[in-house]
Amino acid sequence: MANWKKAPIREALGKTLVELGDRYPQVLVVNADLRNSVKSIYFMEKYPDRTIEVGIAEQNMIGVAAGLASLGFIPFAVTFARFASKRAADQISMSVDYCRNNVKIIGAYAGIFTGAQGVSQQMIDDTAAMRAMPNMTVIDTADVHEVRSALLFAAEFSGPVYIRIGRDEWPVVFDETYTFELGKGRWLREGSDVVLLNSGILLPYAVEAAELLESEGISAGVVNMPSIKPIDAALINDISRNVGAIVTLEAHNVQGGFGSAVAEVTAANYPVPIEMIGLRNEYSESAPNDALLEKHHLNPPWIAAAAKRALDRKNRLRC
Repeated sequence: MANWKKAPIREALGKTLVELGDRYPQVLVVNADLRNSVKSIYFMEKYPDRTIEVGIAEQNMIGVAAGLASLGFIPFAVTFARFASKRAADQISMSVDYCRNNVKIIGAYAGIFTGAQGVSQQMIDDTAAMRAMPNMTVIDTADVHEVRSALLFAAEFSGPVYIRIGRDEWPVVFDETYTFELGKGRWLREGSDVVLLNSGILLPYAVEAAELLESEGISAGVVNMPSIKPIDAALINDISRNVGAIVTLEAHNVQGGFGSAVAEVTAANYPVPIEMIGLRNEYSESAPNDALLEKHHLNPPWIAAAAKRALDRKNRLRC
């Protein structure tokens, strides 16, 4: 099994915002009283004149960001994913998405691994809400290097962007050379029996599950797909044609999330057996990350079991 180095994801968010400030004078950060939690405090300390603090007022935060974007700035509105996708959903829909305003919405503390702070800080359906908005680009990040690259992409991309970012120290899968590509998935491991399609921070567990399957004589591929919208339909279709069994992984409810996006592609082109790893129409709770991984069947043994189910369904269809 992989011996993962770990690094804190929210630190990568904070440090990359500073890097963006260094590169792009038009980048501003809009906070809603969470600058210490999401580490945008680093940007505020270096660029106080380019930081707007609106207090506990996420709806106002989005309105301010939309107004700044209309003036030619590149505002990064940084808050918890729960507050962005729930409390400010109407403002995002009308002031950002409908108007195609160049606002970058950072949904920090996405998923359930939020330092054992409980359901009020966890977000399990933000992907579903954001990808339903017609003009929104939606990205989920796996590690500190993908966080940095996705943020750099967002600063140069013209249009609304929503980025899911975790909180805790987490396994590092990529290195400094990693580059995010919009609408593209990336093979980490080839496989001919079943493919594990991942979006977000479950990626190291997908790799470990593939190793478990290999030890049992099953060839399992691993593909990382941070770009949920637009999604890499060409790669999904290629996997459906040539492999014929898929497992999707996400730190999100399976309803309306990444797994649903993959299923939409396969249903329209090459229907194949799909098993979905994620929360199953349920809220989580406060607990250590390892306990949450086990409770919600997100760890490598459960992923491997899902892969076997998908492979069994594929084999029965071909009989």
